Amino acid sequence: MRANDILPDEQSTLNLDGVTIRKGSVGAFLANARQWLDPDTPEPARREAERDLAELLPALDALGLFDILQVRQPSLRQWLDDLREGR
Repeated sequence: MRANDILPDEQSTLNLDGVTIRKGSVGAFLANARQWLDPDTPEPARREAERDLAELLPALDALGLFDILQVRQPSLRQWLDDLREGR
């Protein structure tokens, strides 16, 4: 299966189980995770990355990304688990 079989080039969103998933969600998650993990990231930028990660999480969960892949960095994995549990 190719990427365009899931989301054709002319389409920018996918609705899965009532969750709208935008093209680029996985890439945005990775970029924000890198920023969140970087100790040199200024606090305002880190908080913005947190907001963006929180916004992306439902889409990535709907895709089942974390059913297949595990976040290897312990602090990020714990933060995401806490977010899911409403902590």
